[in-house]
Amino acid sequence: MKHFTKEKLLSLPSRYKAHLINSCTGYKSANLIGSKSNSGNSNLAIFNSVVHIGSSPPMLGFILRPLTVKRDTYANFKETGFFTVNQVNASMIKEAHHTAASYNEDISEFSKTNLTETYLNDFQAPYVQESAIKIGCSYVNEYEIKENGCLLVIGAIEHLYLPKHSIQEDGWLSLDKADTVAINGLDAYALPQLLARFAYAEIDTPTKPI
Repeated sequence: MKHFTKEKLLSLPSRYKAHLINSCTGYKSANLIGSKSNSGNSNLAIFNSVVHIGSSPPMLGFILRPLTVKRDTYANFKETGFFTVNQVNASMIKEAHHTAASYNEDISEFSKTNLTETYLNDFQAPYVQESAIKIGCSYVNEYEIKENGCLLVIGAIEHLYLPKHSIQEDGWLSLDKADTVAINGLDAYALPQLLARFAYAEIDTPTKPI
């Protein structure tokens, strides 16, 4: 078994270390965050850090890297108060990955990919038409992670769009029916396979499959 101490990790080449640490924590969600400035410039960027925050009220969060350089996504939702979260599916991974390129703020990533900018129910921020599962959010708050300068951004879920066939009778969302992909590290995309679903765990009770 390969063993890395903290000291060894810190001494690794920068990109090797980034790949290793980003992939050792397991598969992550793959989402495109869409935003638009008051002046009309739209932005689209891929994130692998979107997480569930709470269900009542419905909220999600994502990690934003330090503001040591200009972050168009951050600037836009701070200005307007809105952003969208669009799940990446298997048919759009190449285009989604390209949104990580550092275009100027006046150049929309939509114009540099084959992803379609679309608007639903007068929501200010753009959705990705090709995404099967789309979430419209309002900005709620942010918390600095003092250890590295990153921000945990909290958004309230205002709108949720998803295929009818993907939602089950109990509200559970079958992501495999939407071809939702996961990210392994920084640049690898995988299509998860559903293995099992289990009933609520109770003490001294055998685990029951659903």
